[in-house]
Amino acid sequence: MGASKGGYYRALAKHSVVGMSLAYLRSVMKNNRMYGVACALAVVLLLGAGAAYKLVALKMDMLTKAPIKLDVPLREFPIVIGDWVGRDVHIAEIILDVAAVDDFLNRMYENESSNQSANVYIAYTARPRTMLGHRPQVCYPANGWRHEGTESIQIISDSGRKFRCLLHIFQKPFPETDKIVVLNYYIVNGRLTDDESVFSGLNWRTPNIEGNPARYVAQVQISSGLENSVRRLAKDITELVLNFFP
Repeated sequence: MGASKGGYYRALAKHSVVGMSLAYLRSVMKNNRMYGVACALAVVLLLGAGAAYKLVALKMDMLTKAPIKLDVPLREFPIVIGDWVGRDVHIAEIILDVAAVDDFLNRMYENESSNQSANVYIAYTARPRTMLGHRPQVCYPANGWRHEGTESIQIISDSGRKFRCLLHIFQKPFPETDKIVVLNYYIVNGRLTDDESVFSGLNWRTPNIEGNPARYVAQVQISSGLENSVRRLAKDITELVLNFFP
């Protein structure tokens, strides 16, 4: 009786251990399945987040690179201004890529009555941060011109309005004798300034996601080999330029 009772308890213990082992294995397998599901879900979420980020980044890239158009493009700027008659001048694509502006005008104006001529370059961008650094005293020396000096001058339009501009003088190094005079100013949201720092703050560095053409900077450069030609054309054209922009 004792022997059979001992055998009974041993069998019971054996079955209990087996039962516990099976339960443990089932628990482990269940936990492993749950772990695997969790891992798979995490991978799916990561892939989904990555895909979403790429879509958002692509959309942002398209928004920040797509040109923001003026209601009236710069090519519509008057060709005939008083005695001045203009003709468009081609700009190399590599220069336009570096400039990264939304619209531009490059036009030579000639005045037969006074025998004067000067080039007008107007660049417009609704993303003001792209205009930073595009200063004559940076760009001209980068193309082989020596900066001879800069002067702050005042232009008085035909209607009597006064404008402050910067007048730069550049010279080609010896033995060349070419000289060029560049009058430069900016229009920031409808106001003329000769100071780049006006639009260099952090607020101006944010992308124009809304595509608002009235949040802009326009750069105006009037250049010629003769200073009096630059001053004369600036006097005749600056008010028209101001009135052209929003």
